[in-house]
Amino acid sequence: MAIFSVYVVNKAGGLIYQLDSYAPRAEAEKTFSYPLDLLLKLHDERVLVAFGQRDGIRVGHAVLAINGMDVNGKYTADGKEVLEYLGDPAHYPVSIRFGRPRLTSNEKLMLASMFHSLFAIGSQLSPEQGSSGIEMLETDTFKLHCFQTLTGIKFVVLADPRQSGIDSLLRKIYEIYSDFALKNPFYSLEMPIRCELFDQNLKLALEVAEKAGTFGPGS
Repeated sequence: MAIFSVYVVNKAGGLIYQLDSYAPRAEAEKTFSYPLDLLLKLHDERVLVAFGQRDGIRVGHAVLAINGMDVNGKYTADGKEVLEYLGDPAHYPVSIRFGRPRLTSNEKLMLASMFHSLFAIGSQLSPEQGSSGIEMLETDTFKLHCFQTLTGIKFVVLADPRQSGIDSLLRKIYEIYSDFALKNPFYSLEMPIRCELFDQNLKLALEVAEKAGTFGPGS
């Protein structure tokens, strides 16, 4: 069981908070000698595998880390160009972690806005007045759960299809939002949430949900 990520979307469709809480099992890390027996190319500001598959590494996978240091797009965390670094024999042997390309901040903003629009379309398509909009979308690998408050804030959770207790978790996240964001004198409504106590309590709630599957009274 796993909870993959949490999104908070304001009533205008803007993403005001996002947290990834799960490392995909599809990631593969291997140590390579020179020359690298995979063809890497730059695509959409990411370094992707263009040719060569081995040991769980697939065409389309992105370089996620080099020697344990995260890669952001085409650069390592310390600002080195990935392709230039891997082209230098002096840097071998080298450990590289591959996996599905991670969403960029801009992509997350765009997807939040798209879901906001789909939510509104779902309400309009309803044959009855007062539809709640989309509450759940299901695929073979995850379920998207959404809870919209009376003020239009949407809390969205992506979780394993077998994960239970998501309805309780969504309301718990709303409670955390009310206690640690809305009551924060430095927080402005509809703006990005940057609050350490909100982060801490949200992560704790996710851990409880993953282990117990639900929230009991008073939790």
